[in-house]
Amino acid sequence: MDTEADLGSLPHAPGSARPVPEAGPELLERWRSQGGGLIELLAQVREQVGGVAVFRTGPARTVLVTDPQAVQHVLARRPERYVKRSHRARLLVGDGVLSASGEAWKRQRRLLQSQFTGTGMRRYDRRITEAAQVTAERWAAYARTGQTLDIGQEMHRFALDAIWRSLTGHPLDDGTARELEAVEAVGAALPALPANAEDAREAVAADLARIDTVARHAIEAARAGDAGPDGPGLLHVLIDAATERPEYTDRLIRDELVTLLAAGHETTAGTLTWLHLLLDQYPDTREQALAAGPEGSEQRRRAIQALVHETLRLYPSVWILPRHTAEDDTLAGYSVEAGTDILVCPWLTHRDPELWPDPERFDPRRFLTPDGRPAQPGAYLPFGIGPRTCLGTQFALRESTVLLEHLLPAHTVVFASTPTKAKYGITVRPDGPTPATLRAPLT
Repeated sequence: MDTEADLGSLPHAPGSARPVPEAGPELLERWRSQGGGLIELLAQVREQVGGVAVFRTGPARTVLVTDPQAVQHVLARRPERYVKRSHRARLLVGDGVLSASGEAWKRQRRLLQSQFTGTGMRRYDRRITEAAQVTAERWAAYARTGQTLDIGQEMHRFALDAIWRSLTGHPLDDGTARELEAVEAVGAALPALPANAEDAREAVAADLARIDTVARHAIEAARAGDAGPDGPGLLHVLIDAATERPEYTDRLIRDELVTLLAAGHETTAGTLTWLHLLLDQYPDTREQALAAGPEGSEQRRRAIQALVHETLRLYPSVWILPRHTAEDDTLAGYSVEAGTDILVCPWLTHRDPELWPDPERFDPRRFLTPDGRPAQPGAYLPFGIGPRTCLGTQFALRESTVLLEHLLPAHTVVFASTPTKAKYGITVRPDGPTPATLRAPLT
């Protein structure tokens, strides 16, 4: 993981900084006439201008950053100059680590970081495996009866079960699962909510109340000593912190709990849903992964991890990363003034044909061969890079791999229909249901 150390800036000759090249007004006019979304605009800007480019949708200038060296500079080398401002999810997660900033963010991140690396991650291995086993048993029942299931809903249920067990020590029950559907509902509503904070909160007040009720009951149970059958979880770490750190009020504990719930299941569920859709298009990749080695072998695990990584290349958990320039800087030889808005776009970096040959093709071998992927650190960043890299990266990769080890050998997913578009919100997800049945694999 990158640190907050000053690693230096990109090389450039003194006094040689140039203005960032700007997309012409005809590009914006063409985009508007086509009725495209933000991703279509950004793709056209990158194609016309390059990996560091200015565009305008109003009087203000925004700099799009997709060049890997420039990405590394913004997110990892100079994070103090390119800062996060208010997060779109603040309405949902409050002052949790996802939206916190400054010294508060540093304190909160330090507390949680140890839980998601090394020894901390090993504490949750059994819980992840148990959630995967429950899903595998449910799928076996679907296969026996021929019942139609929705892959997206199944992946959400698994990922929510895994993070709920890790937070509370309890398996996810049906009642809690129903109430926590409100987390996804608020997340989906965020991009379209009113700009006024009070109006936005009012629009999702009922869902927020459901979330708060679940969080309050979980906190009260953990504080009363109810660690559940799996023992103390992340929620207990937060409650223990409150005994020594006065900033960990019930409200902040709630915010961290909801942050971990939202970030800990939505991105993984999306990745696993996209992966199943990609396997439907490229069935040979599933067979290649299973043929890489026997069940439980390191070779098979690496091959399954490559499926996950290639899915994350095409559908990164974090598809866009807004930043704000806090002071003047030189970025890849270009002059960037304080006050400039920056958009780092992993989606476009991951689909750059100069970095990734045949970028639209699903090819997990990119992550299995020494020269299969670009060497630049900023070329692959599905969870971000630098000091604000997603805390749960290793957790997400572990739970995805464990679930696939259970499901891929036993079932082939047969979709009744598939979404034709992606929906760009806080995450990228299929724009529609994913109904399917299961059959035994042919091999």
